[in-house]
Amino acid sequence: MRNVLVTGASRGLGLAIARRLARDGFRVHAIARSLSEPLAELAAENGDGVVRFHAYDLALVDGFPELVRGLRSEFGPLYGLVNNAGIGTPGLLATMSQTQIEALIRLNTLSPILLTKVVARSMMAQGSGRIVNMSSIVASTGFRALSVYAATKASLIGFTRSLSRELGSVGVTVNAVAPGFVDTELTDGLSGDEKAQIVRRSALRRLAEPDDVAAAVSYLLSDQARNVTGTVLTVDAGATA
Repeated sequence: MRNVLVTGASRGLGLAIARRLARDGFRVHAIARSLSEPLAELAAENGDGVVRFHAYDLALVDGFPELVRGLRSEFGPLYGLVNNAGIGTPGLLATMSQTQIEALIRLNTLSPILLTKVVARSMMAQGSGRIVNMSSIVASTGFRALSVYAATKASLIGFTRSLSRELGSVGVTVNAVAPGFVDTELTDGLSGDEKAQIVRRSALRRLAEPDDVAAAVSYLLSDQARNVTGTVLTVDAGATA
C-alpha cells in the first residue's frame, strides 16, 4: 500500500482528500495539530491503519526532518505528499498586522516548501514519487481583502512548475490543484451575497465541492497521471472560464 502524507487533514479539503485517497487504496498519513472528530471517525471506518493521524504543528519547520524520518522508518517509503495545510486569514493589506502576514507566509509558503524539500530527498533516492501542492484560483484572479493569501498561493504555482523541472529526471512528478471557492471553513468569511455572486459568475452556476477537489488530487497521484507534471489543475465549476 502506497504511503501518502496529507497536511491539514483534520477538516475541510484535507479531510475530503484523506477520505478519497483511503477509498482509492492509499495509506493516508494525516498531519494536523489536533485530531478532529471527523478524522477520528474516518480512521475508525477504514480500520487496519489505512488512515493514520500524526499530531504536528506545521509552523515548526525545524522538526520536518525528524518527522519524515520517523514516518519512513515505521511505514516505509513515501509515495506521495499533498501540501494542503493553509490558513486564509482575510484582511486589507494596509490594515493587516505584520504578525498576520508572517503567519500566512510561514504556513502557506515556507512550510510546504521546506516539507517538500525533506520528502523530495527520499523520493529522489527511491526514484519515484508524487507531490501535489494546493493553490487557489485567487492566485490568478485576485480577490478583495485576500492579497496576502493570494500571494502565498501564487508562490506555490511558481514552486510547482520549477520543481517539476528539478525532479522530473528522477521520476518524481510535481503538480498543483487550484480550487475555486469551495464550501469549507475557508469560505465562511464570505457573505451570502458574495457567495451568490461567485455562483452567478461560474459557468456551471454552482460552487465546486470538496469531493471534486479530492478527486483531482487522487488523479494526480494515480498511475494514470504518470506523464502529468508541472501543471495546475483548476477545479472551480467554471469560475475562471
